[in-house]
Amino acid sequence: MSDYGISITLQAGFADTVQRTRAALAEQGFGVLTEIDVAATMKAKLGVDMAPHLILGACNPPLAHQAIGVDPSIGLLLPCNVVVRAIDDELTLVEAMDPNVMVTATGNPALAPVAEQARELLGKALDA
Repeated sequence: MSDYGISITLQAGFADTVQRTRAALAEQGFGVLTEIDVAATMKAKLGVDMAPHLILGACNPPLAHQAIGVDPSIGLLLPCNVVVRAIDDELTLVEAMDPNVMVTATGNPALAPVAEQARELLGKALDA
């Protein structure tokens, strides 16, 4: 895993993992604002087949509001991307951008408390 994300690999199929990921995010106060079906896009635009790969743009409104209050340009780094991608028929990877990247990228330590809280909630969602 990269130093800019957190992840978990599940012994479950892709569709089941997507459903479980959405439910776990909702349980932690995240809504899914955007959804990008990477595999379908690559097929449509490039004619390339790839394993199922979905990017969910997750947002926790209270945390997003706090972050925007600290730095209005932080919207460039929102929402928190959560990727669900099939490794094979029985293993699926779920990974999320580490919100602490916002602090590193902006150099604004005032974002640290919000980023840490978002990381904790995303971690709980991945654990669930």
